[in-house]
Amino acid sequence: MSESLPTLAVTGSTGALGGLVARGLAASATPQRLIVRDPARAPELERAVAVQAAYSDPDAAARALDGVETLFMVSATEDEHRVPDHISFVDAAARAGVRHIVYTSFLGASPTATFTLARDHHATEQHIAAAGIAHTFLRDSLYADFFTHLMGEDGVIRGPAGTGRLAGVARADVARSAVAVLRDPSPHYGHSYDLTGPEALTFDEIARILSTALGRPVSYHDETIAEAYESRASYGAPKWQLDAWVSTYTAVAAGEMGRISRDVEHLTGRKPLSLAELLAAR
Repeated sequence: MSESLPTLAVTGSTGALGGLVARGLAASATPQRLIVRDPARAPELERAVAVQAAYSDPDAAARALDGVETLFMVSATEDEHRVPDHISFVDAAARAGVRHIVYTSFLGASPTATFTLARDHHATEQHIAAAGIAHTFLRDSLYADFFTHLMGEDGVIRGPAGTGRLAGVARADVARSAVAVLRDPSPHYGHSYDLTGPEALTFDEIARILSTALGRPVSYHDETIAEAYESRASYGAPKWQLDAWVSTYTAVAAGEMGRISRDVEHLTGRKPLSLAELLAAR
């Protein structure tokens, strides 16, 4: 099987980020192997071949990755099994002889990160490094594309972020950065890139930009941590997910999300989109 398949593998092509990356590679006529759970859902792209596997199925993953040299590994859906599934998939990649993993991590990934899910990304990074596979970590900030979904029906964004700043990044800029790395992987071995937008905004500033773009009032209410948990309790989400939602804001308050990086421009040759530019392009 591996003799006739592309040596670049891309996961997540049925999702938002992976789909953008797969289409970006196709636009540059780069052959790719799309690792998907359901081949019927894989995008139909020139020089792309869909192969079935899941992060949680190490045997299928090892077969699907046989002959792969570079693997673009999109972080799995947020749930309590994500880190074990990541570990299983990385181990399968090692068994298959994958030489280089490009992993979508998170800004400030560390075991002590305030944002709880950034700790998961750190654990994955550590396992990739321990597996002895060359690696590149794309540590993206929160997607600015998601900011319009932060407000309630009343146009209010609620969270305990205080006056902390957030350098959100457009998903398209993360995808362009990934494509640049995947098209010429070797210069990026062992590197970690912080992918952020060009500005670090408070939530009050985010609300004002949204108001202008959407043509309706948007405001920010600075909750206490207790209020944040209470206001989200009605969703019936498990505690790990509530912790993740609330710590998104407390990480901003702690100053862990405000760093502005030039890595997007370094990788792509283009300045990253501002929030206003992103909203205007919709």
